Amino acid sequence: MAMGTSASTFLDLGFLKGKVAIVTGASRGLGRAIAVRLAQGGAKLVLTARSEAALEDTAGEVRGLGAEVRLLATPEGDPEPVVAAASSAFGGIDILVNNAGTTKSGDFVALTDEDWADGYRVKLFGAVRMSRAAWPELKRRCGAIINIAGAGGHTPDARFTIGGSVNSAVMAFTKALAQVGIEDSVQVNCINPGLIKTDRLNRRIEEGAQRWSVSIEEAATRMHVEQRITRFGEPHEIADLVVYILSPSGRLFHGSLIDADAGYTKGM
Repeated sequence: MAMGTSASTFLDLGFLKGKVAIVTGASRGLGRAIAVRLAQGGAKLVLTARSEAALEDTAGEVRGLGAEVRLLATPEGDPEPVVAAASSAFGGIDILVNNAGTTKSGDFVALTDEDWADGYRVKLFGAVRMSRAAWPELKRRCGAIINIAGAGGHTPDARFTIGGSVNSAVMAFTKALAQVGIEDSVQVNCINPGLIKTDRLNRRIEEGAQRWSVSIEEAATRMHVEQRITRFGEPHEIADLVVYILSPSGRLFHGSLIDADAGYTKGM
């Protein structure tokens, strides 16, 4: 079953028709689900990932929905070709979803300087550079930026030292950029997903199974119970939230950091 196409969204997506959206990290997981939901609304898409080949499945799905799409490999996270492709192919940019970036988890002592640098380079600096490059077009068209961070930025975890600090930095960047957005009529938000059913969660469950010497099923149950959440989320639910924030009603949420984590975040 194609990701995201079976779930009915709670929002009329007509406002997306003809909008031009860049989605980074679009080859799988949340990025793919977001691209599919934008395509269902009639948006024109520029999709990026480290490998163009990795984007082909996503591209096939959104083309099947009738979307116009351009693919770009960005192994070094260079934003200029992406912005140029959107402007050349579609005449501008209305939406930027900064979703790219995974961070290495594990024992703190074993994590290297390169692991830390890579986490910040891809996720935080990638979002900063892409936002800066796209800003003139977003300003011209009163567009929007949505940064995908993560609930770990609120809730420090011993095995998530890199990801937690990177996600916190993305949240702070979002709040600062939102102040610029007030002056330039660009909406800026950050969504913090919790434990969502993606390859990343699967790897985390597998790691737990090995660490606890239990089955995959037991590890998933243990993680669910220990984190005190209602359930694991689905990628399309984050995509639904993205399009709501992009809707006219979502403008009220300018600058907000929005947690979609089934109760993962326990603090204020």
